[in-house]
Amino acid sequence: MATSFGTATSTVIPADSKIRLQSFTGLKSSHSIAFTTNLRGFPVPFSAHSIIRAVSTPVKPETTTTVPKRSKVEIFKEQSNFIRYPLNEEILTDTPNINEAATQLIKFHGSYQQYNREERGTRSYSFMLRTKNPGGKVPNRLYLTMDDLADQFGIGTLRLTTRQTFQLHGVLKKNLKTVMSTIIRNMGSTLGACGDLNRNVLAPAAPLLTKEYLFAQETADNIAALLTPQSGFYYDVWVDGERFMTSEPPEVVQARNDNSHGTNFPDSPEPIYGTQFLPRKFKIAVTVPTDNSVDILTNDIGVVVISDKNGEPQGFNIYVGGGMGRTHRLETTFPRLGEPLGYVPKGDILYAIKAIVATQRDHGRRDDRKYSRMKYLISSWGIEKFRSAVEQYYGKKFEPFHELPEWEFKSYLGWHEQGDGALFCGLHVDNGRIGGKMKKTLREVIEKYNLNVRITPNQNLILCDIRSAWRHPITTVLAQAGLLHPRYVDPLNLTAMACPAFPLCPLAITEAERGIPDILKRIRAVFEKVGLKYSESVVIRITGCPNGCARPYMAELGLVGDGPNSYQIWLGGTPNQTQLARSFMNKVKVQDLEKVFEPLFYYWKRKRQPKESFGAFTTRMGFEKLQELVDKWEGPVQTPARYNLKVFADKETYEAVDELAKMQNKSAHQLAIEVIRNFVAAQQNGKSE
Repeated sequence: MATSFGTATSTVIPADSKIRLQSFTGLKSSHSIAFTTNLRGFPVPFSAHSIIRAVSTPVKPETTTTVPKRSKVEIFKEQSNFIRYPLNEEILTDTPNINEAATQLIKFHGSYQQYNREERGTRSYSFMLRTKNPGGKVPNRLYLTMDDLADQFGIGTLRLTTRQTFQLHGVLKKNLKTVMSTIIRNMGSTLGACGDLNRNVLAPAAPLLTKEYLFAQETADNIAALLTPQSGFYYDVWVDGERFMTSEPPEVVQARNDNSHGTNFPDSPEPIYGTQFLPRKFKIAVTVPTDNSVDILTNDIGVVVISDKNGEPQGFNIYVGGGMGRTHRLETTFPRLGEPLGYVPKGDILYAIKAIVATQRDHGRRDDRKYSRMKYLISSWGIEKFRSAVEQYYGKKFEPFHELPEWEFKSYLGWHEQGDGALFCGLHVDNGRIGGKMKKTLREVIEKYNLNVRITPNQNLILCDIRSAWRHPITTVLAQAGLLHPRYVDPLNLTAMACPAFPLCPLAITEAERGIPDILKRIRAVFEKVGLKYSESVVIRITGCPNGCARPYMAELGLVGDGPNSYQIWLGGTPNQTQLARSFMNKVKVQDLEKVFEPLFYYWKRKRQPKESFGAFTTRMGFEKLQELVDKWEGPVQTPARYNLKVFADKETYEAVDELAKMQNKSAHQLAIEVIRNFVAAQQNGKSE
């Protein structure tokens, strides 16, 4: 779906005569496409006492005499002295919240201001902090620190995100500096986890020691380092200017400083970002062929390692233009899959990434944030024009995209060999929420065995570097805390995801994380009612608003909040996350979901082709036919039960279980089978391992 927009700019010509403008052009070599770019920068030495303004979008010749429209956030960034002011003052006041400008700026530092939307009267403000963990890597020391901070300053839980990071909720403003500085001093960072810049770089979380996987992780680390802000605002605000920078590979420093093709702001403390940073958030993922654990096509940039027949990495395929966010009832906003841009040799990847970022920086819209993601720029321009613009910053032509095998979703749950004699164990965590007994047990295991961990893009956790002798005791203690081997977890839960939504997310329209457990149980009941096997599953994702944090537009069944206790239903994604779902129905009340689910799953059971997934089935049938089936639904044709299992020995037991079952919207038989299944799973899980 393409939408035509004019090329938007966001350049401001300042009145301050002391600030000098310097323009420079993009590449004009003989092999480049004729495409002139005038970037505006302000080469003034940085001073903590002055506001430096850099404009990171070019001025079109015909608009140099007018001031283009800009969003309010662009003005906040320009006036912030590189994301410092007024945040540095606001966090010191006695009020529980910060002002509007600081609320926008603190995102760049990795935090959102929130309040409990279910409380009436005076708002109880708090802050959510999000860490930055390229590839989901979390050192042992940082995990234990985050666990402590959740208890001391948060709400007692940790949240694993769909971008391989932690979220820590409920931090009060008076504790912000303590929490931030503690994270920084314990091998962590929140810099750039939110805001208009490159977010956490995804990579397969599995600690596999093959050349491809190691190279993918190394590349993710290098891209993250390349695009990390350089002006020091983060450390100035939270640790009084003390730097905690790790050493960077020389190729990262060289790529960042290179300005051969007009990608940089000369003499700026932010050579890539300038004062305006990017128009909106920017997301990158790196993976290897077949491994789509990272939802590669949903990112602004998707990078795929290409190796020779001996497994030696040679270069990268690059996808561009993916993104999930949209706005209800505004068809000019839409989710979009990334599309092939081209191939680059492995030594060029950082330069290619920087060229793409610079193109979005200089041409992405800054007037209306709904259209500021790079996917709208590419939809407006088309991939050929976009490629030509990037090639000027890159200095070369992209080589043809290499053919790839089919993608697969890989969860890495359960026990696996790393390749060095050690094991890793992938643990399913419902909706990524670590709390209660699970949290306590995980800490005990991670601390006792000195384990490093990794967070997956599916909100799960991987324990790394486990000796074979530790496998049985670790399995037993985890099972006792409800962290079961995946074969003992309901298949519907294994691939399901939800965003936090209520009560703290300011954008939530309805429930997601708190609502999904009941919805999954109801879908399991529908499966049983229409005769689907327990082992069968569909990818289900739920978000409380249309912004798409849990990537519902890639799900086979996506529920997107569109009103109080109401969802928009999306159908048609695939199990390997390579096809966009489409909107099927609007305003379906939560209590009416079965009226839609029953006919859809009933006819999938009876009319599907061999091994046809639910998403593929809905696409093949077409939405018009599916709507007809939903509208005419009167219930499944009853067939004799395949098994006649008598689970109740006496009437009193049945009545007691039936009373409990009604409280959970289940039949007595459903609840009894669930209890038995969970009991057997827990027993077998402990013994078999």
